[in-house]
Amino acid sequence: MTTIPEEELEFRFYRAGGPGGQNVNKVSTAVQMRFDVRNSPSLTEPVKARLMKLAGSRLTLDGVILINAVRHRTQDRNRADAVERLQALVDEASIKPVYRVPTRPTRASKERRLQAKTSRSAIKSGRGKPLLD
Repeated sequence: MTTIPEEELEFRFYRAGGPGGQNVNKVSTAVQMRFDVRNSPSLTEPVKARLMKLAGSRLTLDGVILINAVRHRTQDRNRADAVERLQALVDEASIKPVYRVPTRPTRASKERRLQAKTSRSAIKSGRGKPLLD
């Protein structure tokens, strides 16, 4: 797992909306964190590609991930929340996907499947109306 150095993160603080009384109008507690994925020296190219894919709508055209944190009432907690969310994304992108190797069915499994189909067909054909001779 790769950790992102603090120097690569850029924080901007602004006043959060919503309820909170006078404190909302005075204190800039909400955080917008920016992380430039394309120019990050701490990530490898495959991790960058997976991270940019995982970021989705949080990724700008310039390859910058924007994370807004407004859950908490203090600036420090919002900042920590934004860093945690970015770290979770990086951790998920660090896992190399395991690709399934396709295999062919064995002769015995083909025969079992055909035998099951035949027996099932016999059961179903026996459910019809009796033939009149």
